[in-house]
Amino acid sequence: MAGSRIASLKSWGQGFFWAILLIYALLTLYPLIWLIISAFKTNSEFFSRPFGLPEVWHFDNFVRAWKSSKMATSFFNSVIVSVVSLVLTLLLSALVSYVLARFKFRLKGWTMVFFIIGMLIPIHSTLVPLFILMKQMSILNTYWALILPYTAFAMPTAIFVLTAYLATIPKDIEEAAYIDGTGLWGVFFRIMLPMSLPALSTVTILTFLHSWNDFSFALVFISKSTLKTLPLSISMFADGFQTDYSLTLAAMTLSVLPTILVFLLFQEQVMKGMTAGAVKG
Repeated sequence: MAGSRIASLKSWGQGFFWAILLIYALLTLYPLIWLIISAFKTNSEFFSRPFGLPEVWHFDNFVRAWKSSKMATSFFNSVIVSVVSLVLTLLLSALVSYVLARFKFRLKGWTMVFFIIGMLIPIHSTLVPLFILMKQMSILNTYWALILPYTAFAMPTAIFVLTAYLATIPKDIEEAAYIDGTGLWGVFFRIMLPMSLPALSTVTILTFLHSWNDFSFALVFISKSTLKTLPLSISMFADGFQTDYSLTLAAMTLSVLPTILVFLLFQEQVMKGMTAGAVKG
């Protein structure tokens, strides 16, 4: 009798736990669901029924948003800037993290402190000095005006994450590779990088999201219409007098799709990285 009660309490507890997780998931996903549903509404319907389903699903909102804001050009620009800055961040931060995690040298601690301080610098406080610097370098209104700052500000976090992960990899693996005749670069590219894939996936998501969604840097450093990124393109639907919410929400829905795709591609590796230390063999 007591055993059945205990089993019943456990089942009720598990049911309550999963119900809480389900409610939390719905609350987390609701803004995205609301965005997608609202993208099919007209402006008048957006104000009259902000939380209801559209009476008529206006698929033409996406076509109008794509054409009127020249999203094809801005989409291409965002892809170029985000992908190049991501590749540079992964390559440079992996090299630096490997040195910090696996080698001993003077000022190693101060070097790590230097990158940690970089995580504490407010990004927007650097807009004016960066603008002056880029003007002197004649790289305003170029892709590099965005790629270089994105890479620089993403590297401290990337180095912090990768260094912590690489430090957990046993050194016996490296020593065995050296004994087999593998060189330093071979150990780095063939062993350390594949083994640090979960941490690299985490850095990929964080770096890509920041580069893809950034508005302030693109607004200050880019003025040519042919080089505008997606956030600048979406802002065209709003001016000082009115905002076309139907086109704005449709454009935002289109712009958020690549970020969802990137997360779905790397979520498994991120979960492996989060649970790597939870199970001991």
